[in-house]
Amino acid sequence: MGHYLHYVIGHFGYIGIMIVLMLGIVGMPIPDELLLTYIGYQISTGFMSYPIAFAFSFIGAITGISISYFLGVKLGLPFLRKVGPKIHITDKRMEQTKTLFAKLGPSVLFICYFIPGVRHVAAFLAGANAYEWKKFTLYAYSGAFVWIFTFLTLGNYLGKNWMMMEQYMNKYRIFFIVVFIFLICLLTFYWYDQQKKK
Repeated sequence: MGHYLHYVIGHFGYIGIMIVLMLGIVGMPIPDELLLTYIGYQISTGFMSYPIAFAFSFIGAITGISISYFLGVKLGLPFLRKVGPKIHITDKRMEQTKTLFAKLGPSVLFICYFIPGVRHVAAFLAGANAYEWKKFTLYAYSGAFVWIFTFLTLGNYLGKNWMMMEQYMNKYRIFFIVVFIFLICLLTFYWYDQQKKK
């Protein structure tokens, strides 16, 4: 995997980051977190600039999730069920995402980046269910910001040990998901409480 990421960054630079992340968010089987962590490592060596890498990563992520949203608006769930298995989006993932939407609402668009498989479906479902565009962008784009910041910073911090991130993700993925859902629930509750007081 390291050779693949090195090839993409070495040959296509910042534009390659943007395109690969965009395709990964849309649904291609690309290890987005590892890519971002590797970019963080390249930043730690001085090969790449943090602000520029962040900007291109952010553009790629929000472009990809926006494409998924509009595909959902135009094509709907029948298309996802037909094409999903070809890009590793299973019925199980779709049902998991529907369940999360039922429990957390649009907050799922914020945390979906941290749940591989779910992030590929969440925006499509939001489009298919006619979520308001402004609400979609608020949650989805802010989620992209936090997601990119998290993994670029981790890669920068880990340096040469950036590959350890894959081991940690496999081992502690459930823990991270539970923590993020808990935090989102707290933030959502706080927001609704403030709205009621107003």
